[in-house]
Amino acid sequence: MTTSVISPGSPLAARYSIERELGAGGMATVYLAEETKHGRRVAIKVLRPELAASLGTERFLREIGIAARIAHPHIVPLIDSGDAEGLLYYVSPFVPGGSLRDRLVQEQRLPVRDAVRIAGEVGAGLDYAHRAGFVHRDVKPENILFADGHALLSDFGVARTTSVADIGALTTSGPVTGAGIALGTPEYMSPEQASGDRDVDARSDVYSLACVV
Repeated sequence: MTTSVISPGSPLAARYSIERELGAGGMATVYLAEETKHGRRVAIKVLRPELAASLGTERFLREIGIAARIAHPHIVPLIDSGDAEGLLYYVSPFVPGGSLRDRLVQEQRLPVRDAVRIAGEVGAGLDYAHRAGFVHRDVKPENILFADGHALLSDFGVARTTSVADIGALTTSGPVTGAGIALGTPEYMSPEQASGDRDVDARSDVYSLACVV
């Protein structure tokens, strides 16, 4: 499994030691790994080849580079990204508290108090991202993780910048993903996102969060 993702001798293999696969979905496969330099556990998400081809290496790295500048208590940060022998990947800290999906599987339905708190924390993270010019585009229980009981929104891998203003030293002019490519999870997509509309905005994330609630 490890050699199929990171071949021995590759630059990525020198920085990370993969322990196991955490899960796979329609867009990517996620691996638990240890960062060699600092000894911390991380999650490496490797995009599916067909999605990587649709996005393109340059677009992907530009988007991830901008998204990595987002810093908020309820957003899982991005700490690395790149192209490993044709495989596009990005890295975030491993959040050990599991996902909202895991909790729903165990408990079926959460108390109203917990549901409201989780929605508020995720909403705060989304509000920050929206004000920075980003639409997440894949808000779902699997992408809501828990650290010390608090909810963190993860996976800005399919986010796209909606702002043409400078963000730090980087600028972007127009969407990263192409027209007609519907990225996300159908059960939580707004109708306009499902249709492949390239101009979806923050309201699409609000729709997805409402579906989660």
